[in-house]
Amino acid sequence: MGVLIDVILDLLGTKLTVFIIAALPVIELRGAIPVGITLGMSPINSTVISFLGSTLPAPFILFGIRPFFDFLRKTKFMNNIIDRIINRSINNHGNKIQKYGTWGLILLVAIPLPGTGVWTGSLIASLLDIRFKWAFPAIIIGNIIAAILIMLLSSGVATVISAS
Repeated sequence: MGVLIDVILDLLGTKLTVFIIAALPVIELRGAIPVGITLGMSPINSTVISFLGSTLPAPFILFGIRPFFDFLRKTKFMNNIIDRIINRSINNHGNKIQKYGTWGLILLVAIPLPGTGVWTGSLIASLLDIRFKWAFPAIIIGNIIAAILIMLLSSGVATVISAS
């Protein structure tokens, strides 16, 4: 992955690289903030750029994932994959969101663990038909909490490493 980041850095520059990394599923700001700090950005700059990058996909997922899934379901091969994605998402996180509502969505996005974050929160909100006016602010709040947690953890780790 280091070679890929070096190539992207040469082409795009540090800020855009961090922004793009943050917009990727699974990695999101949980990976982009430490990358930005490692590349020499201040923790605040890395956090703000990562937050913006990781938030970017949310409206597209909230509005577009259902039509996209409907399109993919028309093929036999993708139909089973889409059903598995939906069932897994709903079974793993949907009950918590339904039970706790907006607070559950905030927590799902805020907890910096694998399988959580903006992509997952947006997908589940869309699948559960949570209205945009409730889902998007909850995702933003959760993402802010995650960004602060990751920034504190990353800058603390960076301080310990540089002090050694």
